[in-house]
Amino acid sequence: MAAAMAAMAAALRAWAEAAARADEAARAALAASAPLLGSLASLAAQMRAVRRLPWDATPLGAFPELRARLWQKQRGAAEALLEQLGGRREELRAVRDAVGAAGTAVLRLYEERGPAELGLEAVLRRGPRCPSLADVLEGLQDVERYYRHLYLESKLLLQRISLDSLADVEALPQSWERILERYKEDVVQGNTLLKVSLFVENHREVSCSPGS
Repeated sequence: MAAAMAAMAAALRAWAEAAARADEAARAALAASAPLLGSLASLAAQMRAVRRLPWDATPLGAFPELRARLWQKQRGAAEALLEQLGGRREELRAVRDAVGAAGTAVLRLYEERGPAELGLEAVLRRGPRCPSLADVLEGLQDVERYYRHLYLESKLLLQRISLDSLADVEALPQSWERILERYKEDVVQGNTLLKVSLFVENHREVSCSPGS
């Protein structure tokens, strides 16, 4: 049983390291997305203004090709911003995949060794300062779900962007802020990292104690 528990503790340490890297990457991707969306919204407002401009009633009416060139330039700039946002979306997808892979590795190890070598009692046992292994494994799945939902919401928002609906593009920063509001307090990951830390530390103390 001790060998199986040691293997689980090692796997959980690796998961915690992966989760910390994922959290940093996710925060960076989210932070980088906000100014891009703001720039895109401002550009959409300018494009709408160009559409409303009574060109024929101004001196610019003598240059009909100017309107088309300006629109083409603005659309090209908008498409460049969309491409950058696609990169941030892929970064969030990579975070989702990394967290999922790290959690799967732990769960696979438990499935291979836990039932036979640990037994249900050991898996459910809690201490005064130590969560049970079952608590920790449940937390890992919560974290995976957190990043999966964050990626999905971000992906759906970005996929709905259409330069044919400039009013919606102008509202993107507000829609993005609502997503960030739902995910700004990473309580799920914080709680799980604490559980993992307590579990691993408790196992280390037990392993190093005399007679263990």
